[in-house]
Amino acid sequence: MRFLGRYAEYLYAILRIVAGLLFLCHGGQKLFGWFGAERAADPMMTVAGVVELVGGLLIAIGLFTSLAAFLASGQMAVAYFMAHAPHSPIPIVNRGELAVLYCFLFLYMAARGSGLLSVDHARRRRSGIL
Repeated sequence: MRFLGRYAEYLYAILRIVAGLLFLCHGGQKLFGWFGAERAADPMMTVAGVVELVGGLLIAIGLFTSLAAFLASGQMAVAYFMAHAPHSPIPIVNRGELAVLYCFLFLYMAARGSGLLSVDHARRRRSGIL
């Protein structure tokens, strides 16, 4: 029974927007100390913050989503194996669930693309590609 099936495209758009905004917030924490966090001092964390802030924004608005999501997915895979996996191979034990979830969510978005309610979709409609 797929009673929400007719809304799948809109629900995907909401998922993309929410995930992008949350990822953007992680970048804001690292770069600007948003939400009471400490700004990142390590250069690698600063680069991660830029990927999160810019990538999250691009994913949320649906501009170059496949590329931004692919880079974000890769960053989350690296984050998991560098910061979490050395403590335990099990995400629930090493506190890496969010990194794993973001990694696979963004990998799916990289494959699926922007979808509805996106800048990419609006650009395709305007140019008559749809």
